[in-house]
Amino acid sequence: MHYQNAMSAAVREALRCPVCKSRIECVDERYRCVDPRCGGNFPKVNGIPVLINERSSVFRIADLIHPRNTNPGLKRKVIDIADRLLPSLTVNVSSEKNYEKFAKCLLNSSSTPIVLVIGGQILGKGMEALAANRAIELVETDVAFGPLTTLICDAHDLPFKPDFFDGVIAQAVLEHVVDPYRATDEIHRVLKAGGFVYAEVPFMQQVHAGAYDFTRFTHLGLRRLFRKFEEVASGVVPGPGTALSWSLSYFLLSFTEAKLARAMIHSVSRLLFSPLKYFDYYLNDKAGAIDAASGCYFLGKRATKVLPDHELLRLYKGLVGRGVRGGSA
Repeated sequence: MHYQNAMSAAVREALRCPVCKSRIECVDERYRCVDPRCGGNFPKVNGIPVLINERSSVFRIADLIHPRNTNPGLKRKVIDIADRLLPSLTVNVSSEKNYEKFAKCLLNSSSTPIVLVIGGQILGKGMEALAANRAIELVETDVAFGPLTTLICDAHDLPFKPDFFDGVIAQAVLEHVVDPYRATDEIHRVLKAGGFVYAEVPFMQQVHAGAYDFTRFTHLGLRRLFRKFEEVASGVVPGPGTALSWSLSYFLLSFTEAKLARAMIHSVSRLLFSPLKYFDYYLNDKAGAIDAASGCYFLGKRATKVLPDHELLRLYKGLVGRGVRGGSA
């Protein structure tokens, strides 16, 4: 399998200061902003640029370069091994097909598209074929170093010139940024006119990233987030079965704070509740799944006009309020 994880000359030329968006130059293994009024100065770590705007980011460059806890310990390693052996509570029914559609959109608009991956330290669910396509250059960015990370940056201040990328991917990312509207504005800025974006976000899903977990989106809320884009496709990713399996697991976890007990509940829950996820194969295409999904996706094209809020309501695809009662609606 061929995975691209090195920046091309074109991408390096497109790099910009995350603070003021001026050009940057590499001097003595550091990147410096060419605008003296800015004074931006950013390190490279093992050849990877660390382009973080500390004036607005929750991350600090020093913490990214020198993580405070680099040794997870034997107990954590044992838990990680158990997690790999146990069945997952989640099944992602749609991502692989969605990425096929995303790739077709890209290749119809460019023979050699360049795609920014936000949160790309590891390969996302369903991305295997996209990453293996030699015609598509992926630029994997993240706020942490990982197997595929080519650039450290914050989605709130993408360090690239405007109108550069043919596509942007933000899979399971926008719930972890403090201001998703600012992040999507940045996505819009770095995309070429007519460029494509693919995003997945959670809806009915519990906290899974501790302090770095901020927001959830309904299907319509996700459409509002990408109001500056024309919709190509949207819908459910993990569906109601996955949402139920997560809810039951977290219900049991809420009874205790003891680490050992929580680890045991986590493992037992995956054994007991993981079969529920397979209902998604049946439910995800049904209208009611929009109202009960674990997560949603949006595939869109950069537009020249903004979707008005009064038009947003007619795009609702669920059943609640349409003569079909749901909960207390």
